[in-house]
Amino acid sequence: MDVHVADHPLIAHKLTYLRDKRTDSPTFRRLADELVTLLAYEATREVRTEPFEIETPVAATTGIKLAKPKPIIVPILRAGLGMLEGMVRLLPSAEVGFLGMIRDEATLQVSAYANRLPDDLTGRQVFVLDPMLATGNTLVMAIDYLTDKGARDITCVCLLAAPEGITHVERELADSDIPVKIVVGTVDERLDERGYIVPGLGDAGDRLYGVA
Repeated sequence: MDVHVADHPLIAHKLTYLRDKRTDSPTFRRLADELVTLLAYEATREVRTEPFEIETPVAATTGIKLAKPKPIIVPILRAGLGMLEGMVRLLPSAEVGFLGMIRDEATLQVSAYANRLPDDLTGRQVFVLDPMLATGNTLVMAIDYLTDKGARDITCVCLLAAPEGITHVERELADSDIPVKIVVGTVDERLDERGYIVPGLGDAGDRLYGVA
């Protein structure tokens, strides 16, 4: 597993305001969108392309376009929806699937409640969106879903990660030969007893959409 921490002053700047408990939901959504676009540049560095012949106003030339089959973006509901627009902005021709997952706050175990994915992901580059890599249980389950459908090229984009979560995902994928890349804005200090990232930014879903 390859973990890439996107060390950039603009990312750190936006993360600072995302963390601030005084940041309201509309501002939080805007900042998350802007941050994802920055992270998407790193996440798509190895997106597959193919040659494409065009004519400029001056001469014929060869450019590139995204290769087929198209990549697919998979936000983890509900918080991952707040990252979708920022990712689609960079990959407008990509398709979008959804995984709905919920964490039991007492046991920290994850269960799935929605699955809107193609039956076959063979040959597709998959970009998973989940704001928080905390315990790692959600990401492991999502990767299992995707690999069961044939995915063999998976990149996960997260705003924040905890060391324990990264370690857990690495351990669970240790026997897998499927390459997985994780792109994060930063790795925080630790998890607390509730499974929240410290210092973190709280519950990303609640910060994005309010408590419902």
